[in-house]
Amino acid sequence: MASLMEDLADVLLQEDKQYQELIVLSKEKTDVLVAGNVKRLEEITAMEQEMTDVLHGYEVRRRTILQDMADVLGKSKDDFTIETMIQILESQPKEQSRLISLRGKLHRTLKEMAQLNTQNQALIKQSLEMVEFDLTLFKSLRQAPETANYNKSAYNTGDLLGSSAFDTKQ
Repeated sequence: MASLMEDLADVLLQEDKQYQELIVLSKEKTDVLVAGNVKRLEEITAMEQEMTDVLHGYEVRRRTILQDMADVLGKSKDDFTIETMIQILESQPKEQSRLISLRGKLHRTLKEMAQLNTQNQALIKQSLEMVEFDLTLFKSLRQAPETANYNKSAYNTGDLLGSSAFDTKQ
């Protein structure tokens, strides 16, 4: 059981370290979004995807360790969590304290990550709204303005007369 505790502590530390690296990348992403550097944003997004894949591996490993702990303790695998393990470790305050500390550190890191994600999401939304505004503006600039060239029947003849506003034959 001691080796499983060490494995759990190790995977929690690795997860926290990976999330810390992701936070650094997310902070850079914020600056890139503000600057509008699309090329760097693509690079950051690719790196984030790689880091997310690594984090998924740590999550699978953590779940496997917790299931192994449940087997050793004769508990149900379905609802065996770090919280459950903390409760079981009441008779071992040193190990319990260590697990509480690791869980708290990871929780704080995840909270910071969530705040950065929310901030970046808002920046992306604003960027998209600005791009949409720019596209609408460019579309309206490309359209020829309607001119008030009406014939006797009150039809607009602006398209029929062509681009010249002055007819020299009249």
